[in-house]
Amino acid sequence: MVAAAQLGALAACIVLFVPMGMAGWHLSRNKMLFFSGALFITLAVGVHIAPYFPAASQFLISTLRPSFSSSPPFRPSSCLSFVHDVSFLPADAPSSFDWFPIRSRSADCGFQKLSRSDAGELLNGSWILVAGDSQARLFVLSLLRLLLDPSDMETVEGDLFRRHSDYQIMISEHGVKLDFVWSPFESNITSVLQKLRGGPRLPEVLVAGSGLWHMLHVNNASDYGENLASVRRSAASMVSPFSSGLAMQPPHMFWLGLPTLLNSMLNTEEKKEKMSKTVWDAYDQEVDGSGVLRPSGGSFVLLDIGSLSRSCGLQCTTDGMHYERVVYEAALQVMLNALLIESQQRI
Repeated sequence: MVAAAQLGALAACIVLFVPMGMAGWHLSRNKMLFFSGALFITLAVGVHIAPYFPAASQFLISTLRPSFSSSPPFRPSSCLSFVHDVSFLPADAPSSFDWFPIRSRSADCGFQKLSRSDAGELLNGSWILVAGDSQARLFVLSLLRLLLDPSDMETVEGDLFRRHSDYQIMISEHGVKLDFVWSPFESNITSVLQKLRGGPRLPEVLVAGSGLWHMLHVNNASDYGENLASVRRSAASMVSPFSSGLAMQPPHMFWLGLPTLLNSMLNTEEKKEKMSKTVWDAYDQEVDGSGVLRPSGGSFVLLDIGSLSRSCGLQCTTDGMHYERVVYEAALQVMLNALLIESQQRI
């Protein structure tokens, strides 16, 4: 070991001083170039002889290795269990929300409201596809309000809320492609998923949700569950792309849960009869029992509009079904934080 170190030192001297002497003769008129060359040669020699001196090697490695001790740790997947734990403020007329500081374990999970620039960075270059009913459309509106300048919203909102229509936009500032596909029934969502499997590209983020139209026009919870099972199977074929012949990264999938229905505020007698608390509970149980959600073996992470709207309360709705923007803004931030957790990114 000693002989090897001596041989290494001799080789270092030859490599270091001979070229420097020659460089000094030619570069004596340019001190900056001379010292730059000297520094380069010294570093090169250091790299070659460091293995012969373990203490020096450890010093160099500890000096050059970037330190991550001050960086926040990646949030564990268990944080998904607490991401809906929000409160709406002020209580009498909610216009904002925040996470409960203790129950949501915010010290560990670090939930945050992403700004326009943060959301643009997270979603940069993504294709986001949202398929669903009026709840999904309101969710899209919140996403557009976050990503676009307020001066652009008047025109965009008019186009988005054309009755029972699809909508698409390219947000060039962030390279985000956003598609909304009007899909009031579960069979519509299944068709969307099947078409995606036959296309050249899958979206990076897919948000879907339905049930209100089925509840009103079909009013059969068991049939709703069977339709959700079809959604589950179509989604599963994208989550396991290689087994289905697709060589593409599957999307992050989110399911918009049913909103809390305040029966006394519903605007027609038919809705009050068919969309009762008992019926709502039966439909909600079908969502859990169908296997469409991640905890029951499905592909979708729940965006729990039901709990968010219930937390916001009757002061957040005028028709007992559609809620104020703060509810959908909270759902959007829940999704963005879930994406940070799943992709193990920091903003």
